Amino acid sequence: HGLSTADVTASSPGHCCFFVQKKKRFCKMVAGKGRKYCGEHATMEEDGGGSRRIVCPLDPKHTVSEDKLQKHLKKCNSREKAKPVYFVENINAGSADGDETLSELSRTELETLVDKLKTAFKGLQCDLEDSLQSHPALHDELHNPKNGDSAHKHLKQQSSILGHLEELGLLGRGRCFVEFGAGRGKLSHWIHEALKTCEHPKTCEDLQLLLVERCSTRFKVDGKHQDAGVQFERLQVDIQHLDLSKVPLLCEKKLPLVGVGKHLCGAATDLALRCLLETAGQSEEKEPPHKRLRPSEPSEPRSGGGLGSVPTGCGPGPVLGLTVALCCHHRCEWRHYVGQQFFLQRGLGAREFSAFCRMSSWATCGLRPTNQRGDSEEHEPAEETDAVNGFLSASEREQLGRLCKQLIDHGRCHFLQMKGFSSKLTRYISSDVTLENVLLTAVPLTPHSS
Repeated sequence: HGLSTADVTASSPGHCCFFVQKKKRFCKMVAGKGRKYCGEHATMEEDGGGSRRIVCPLDPKHTVSEDKLQKHLKKCNSREKAKPVYFVENINAGSADGDETLSELSRTELETLVDKLKTAFKGLQCDLEDSLQSHPALHDELHNPKNGDSAHKHLKQQSSILGHLEELGLLGRGRCFVEFGAGRGKLSHWIHEALKTCEHPKTCEDLQLLLVERCSTRFKVDGKHQDAGVQFERLQVDIQHLDLSKVPLLCEKKLPLVGVGKHLCGAATDLALRCLLETAGQSEEKEPPHKRLRPSEPSEPRSGGGLGSVPTGCGPGPVLGLTVALCCHHRCEWRHYVGQQFFLQRGLGAREFSAFCRMSSWATCGLRPTNQRGDSEEHEPAEETDAVNGFLSASEREQLGRLCKQLIDHGRCHFLQMKGFSSKLTRYISSDVTLENVLLTAVPLTPHSS
């Protein structure tokens, strides 16, 4: 392994003998009985009669005994798995038209786009209302000195979102909260904590929490609720392919739905809106009421589902409303955007939309304080490459960037209005906490009787 360092201490007994050159020390992993290397470095093991370790063909990050390869391939976590019943490819995707990639804008093109932006904004609300809310469920945690600046920042955002849910009458039992882009699931965790009472310390039949996240996430908080009788369920699926009408949990009790999300990046917001308001109820509208997947399935609904377990007469309850913290407009895509009709009515199309998405990054680029630059909130940085120096000042760029963000968001409000919802855009937290501080809320224009 090339021990080039003079003062190298021998590996500890029972530990791996592989020398990590970069760290100038031996690997600290435990080696198997009778072996010199750990599983990670087992390929270094000389063939002493045992099976040789080879790299897994499905995932080169781990190895497997050569004589056990076929058995391993059947259970390897990187194998292609059967798609769950709620996976319907591109069900929430928009039209097939792609986004137009723009080259660097000339000054004339930029001036034309700025004029179009200002013209499109006529008659629209420009100044957003400040509405900083809080919820008592997070009071103790917000004042816990053990929480650092980053944790405190996220807690303040979660507290405000819960405050808005309560103000809209959405924070209550007897419903299912669907958290899009859930990550670790902290927002759902605090929703559950807020709904615990002395009379109901354990929530069960009258509350469901469905967490949607496309990535495998570490340090999830879901596990803290497994023994509390709570119906927490996590779906690892891209929102683009999620058909809520086929999720077994939602079909069991048909509880009313509330959509939530904290910093739902770019196109994910549009996918979530379409998922919640278009595909969630389509099975009841388009499919026969007693359709079943297989004739052998029982006629009554069954709890807990396998890959193909969907109750008869499937379909979730009505949508009571939503609260989504918006961000990363530079990652929006025209083909997914729900406000296409809004743009077209203003004489704008895919080309202008793509340009406005790029320009939206001006609202935040170069303006983040040092402490915010170090905490990216798990979002990709905005573009800062537009060559407009000498034409627009930094303050003008920021103002135009905010107009681009708001115009895109007004298109989403228009979509919600067409779906029968009253929507609103508010600044739910101060800009020193996060520059992406706009919350989209919506409730039905005609309240549900339930």
